[in-house]
Amino acid sequence: MIKLIAGLGNPGPEYEHTRHNAGFWWVDEAARLLKTSLQMERSYFGLTARASVAGQTLWLIEPQTFMNLSGKSVAALARFFKIAPEEVLVVHDELDLPPGEVKLKRGGGHAGHNGLRDIHAQLGSPDYWRLRVGIGHPGNKAEVANWVLKKPSPDDRIAIAQALDRSLKALPQLIAGEMDKATALIHTSKPPRPKPPRPAPQAATQPPDAGVVPPAEASD
Repeated sequence: MIKLIAGLGNPGPEYEHTRHNAGFWWVDEAARLLKTSLQMERSYFGLTARASVAGQTLWLIEPQTFMNLSGKSVAALARFFKIAPEEVLVVHDELDLPPGEVKLKRGGGHAGHNGLRDIHAQLGSPDYWRLRVGIGHPGNKAEVANWVLKKPSPDDRIAIAQALDRSLKALPQLIAGEMDKATALIHTSKPPRPKPPRPAPQAATQPPDAGVVPPAEASD
């Protein structure tokens, strides 16, 4: 069973709607569905909520340490309640997935994600679950830092919101640790295909004889 769900992001209104905060968006909605509310808990350096699911305690947390120190918050709560890495689910933005796509996995590398990097270090293990929320890639590695700290386009924001809604339908299975069922719910729905670009408008052309006055017919 999952005992701790951590959504990653950056605190403060200036970051609230940026791509890097996709994990916060997911946990905000999870708290609403579980009829609980997030409150600042300084002992765990983050906004936390507690819910009871099937007689078991579930913790939600949104670290308020900024992204690159996410592990300080997640590990503080996990250590206090003796929650093992495999009982932790981290929800985070994922550059390698397009907006509208979400993937569930356990373990693996951090792929340069600063939040995951710190969680690896603080938990002492990569063996936790991740829910990877696609935000797309800018196409240029040098632009990644700016990309994650900017708001998605309106179309991308809609696609991300739809993906969050779809993956949240698997919340009961995720909490119960029924990861095969959760994976089937999350992965089998394909994100909508992007609309093809509109063709560029063509300049109006005149027929070859336009503007040419036909010769008058000869009269008898």
